[in-house]
Amino acid sequence: MPGMVLFGRRWAIASDDLVFPGFFELVVRVLWWIGILTLYLMHRGKLDCAGGALLSSYLIVLMILLAVVICTVSAIMCVSMRGTICNPGPRKSMSKLLYIRLALFFPEMVWASLGAAWVADGVQCDRTVVNGIIATVVVSWIIIAATVVSIIIVFDPLGGKMAPYSSAGPSHLDSHDSSQLLNGLKTAATSVWETRIKLLCCCIGKDDHTRVAFSSTAELFSTYFSEADLDAELENCHHYMQFAAAAYGWPLYIYRNPLTGLCRIGGDCCRSRTTDYDLVGGDQLNCHFGSILHTTGLQYRDFIHVSFHDKVYELPFLVALDHRKESVVVAVRGTMSLQDVLTDLSAESEVLDVECEVQDRLAHKGISQAARYVYQRLINDGILSQAFSIAPEYRLVIVGHSLGGGAAALLATMLRAAYPQVRCYAFSPPRGLWSKALQEYSQSFIVSLVLGKDVIPRLSVTNLEDLKRRILRVVAHCNKPKYKILLHGLWYELFGGNPNNLPTELDGGDQEVLTQPLLGEQSLLTRWSPAYSFSSDSPLDSSPKYPPLYPPGRIIHLQEEGASGRFGCCSAAHYSAKWSHEAEFSKILIGPKMLTDHMPDILMRALDSVVSDRAACVSCPAQGVSSVDVA
Repeated sequence: MPGMVLFGRRWAIASDDLVFPGFFELVVRVLWWIGILTLYLMHRGKLDCAGGALLSSYLIVLMILLAVVICTVSAIMCVSMRGTICNPGPRKSMSKLLYIRLALFFPEMVWASLGAAWVADGVQCDRTVVNGIIATVVVSWIIIAATVVSIIIVFDPLGGKMAPYSSAGPSHLDSHDSSQLLNGLKTAATSVWETRIKLLCCCIGKDDHTRVAFSSTAELFSTYFSEADLDAELENCHHYMQFAAAAYGWPLYIYRNPLTGLCRIGGDCCRSRTTDYDLVGGDQLNCHFGSILHTTGLQYRDFIHVSFHDKVYELPFLVALDHRKESVVVAVRGTMSLQDVLTDLSAESEVLDVECEVQDRLAHKGISQAARYVYQRLINDGILSQAFSIAPEYRLVIVGHSLGGGAAALLATMLRAAYPQVRCYAFSPPRGLWSKALQEYSQSFIVSLVLGKDVIPRLSVTNLEDLKRRILRVVAHCNKPKYKILLHGLWYELFGGNPNNLPTELDGGDQEVLTQPLLGEQSLLTRWSPAYSFSSDSPLDSSPKYPPLYPPGRIIHLQEEGASGRFGCCSAAHYSAKWSHEAEFSKILIGPKMLTDHMPDILMRALDSVVSDRAACVSCPAQGVSSVDVA
């Protein structure tokens, strides 16, 4: 990691990925060399025949070639073992070794072709010798074919254009042209994967269903194996999370900056600029706007509309021109008032009134109503028209956190008919948002971001029923007093540590039947008891009023590596990022960080960490050696 650059393009393999492939090839080559040597020593006396001199020369030269290849593969394997994942400096000679190894394929191919021609020329020698040489020729071509297949597999269709990305950093994708280029490269990657899958499944029929399955599988593989796509979306999330946080106004800003926040926005609170921008509803409007300016880094003139009008089903939102990303940003505020809580709790389902080909359009009623309110304000009041009259070439991006994330996803779906290029970034959105069909439909234009064990992206009426049953079983079988569990949870929350150090399951019994955790991954466990009337694995019956609902779009999951306290008093947390399936959030995990992982300031800190770590891992400045294996 990162991928090597050979022949002027990046490949989907890193210099530290060659240890096991090299070992496998080394074993095959050594066994092959021993076999040829044995054949030559045992049967060289039988080569005194017509054409025998050619076959003898073939075996001798082949052994020499194999010896050189074995030495080269051994060197590749040894160099690949050096360094670490993010420190490829000790492996800087890998590209030269690979060029040597690839160059050796040409004499191998020539010699294999000559061997096949000589054997086919009707050599009059001992049949055992001829069969042995035929076997060596066949093995030569098998290895050559396997090498060609390997090259096809590690070929990255994005490599020819994305090589500069590692040095330029994520900002390389800031412009509209670069975004279009990335979309084109994603399409190329999908096409390549579709071709690969068709070749691997060439025996399957070619009806319409099969072609659709090929296309869907290719899109899945191209997305899953695209680190460039993940890095680009992470950088976008890192950028647009500033707008989602800004929508909360001054309370979140002061919370994030307890020592300096009030001093920074104090002047704005006392100043009146109502003629310079459009503020609607709410108290402390100038304080809100001052915090928005500091959070986003934008200027007064960049804002089209800022509303802190707050009622049930009516959420505050802002509209701004983001010149860095060339986008019109609509940011919807998350839960911050009792009115917002009532919107959250209106959890029955209603049919979403939207223009799309999806048949099952059930959605969370409260969030749907809130999204409809923002939609009407944007369209009926001409807010979006005003924004695009100023910047007609910009694209529409809708963001939000928590309740705002769910509303942003629904709003993006409502606006997609009028703005086909709309993108949405939903931060910690609720799971119980809409139907499975809408969840699948939204994957092409919505990205959700979830941190750790955040409860909200796992929260739905169905999951709450499941949680209720699991908690009752855990409580019934817990052998620790409540105060010890609470004290341990408080300690873990403040100072980190391992939640498994406080086992709370009943002593004895068959450990294989222990099931669901409560505090942490393995802390509070329970086993089935005849005294309890139902199993946690039994299916839940969904009410027609509360059918199963799902989160929006594709999901990036940030997971903490190692333990750290809530306030970072022990060590700074580090996070990994990956694409995850919505099924990974189908159960509520109760733990010390289930609530704090939902806080916008914690999410922003995690994004700062993961983006900087991944950027450092790409550039890898180790002892002044370039991180990229460039040849």
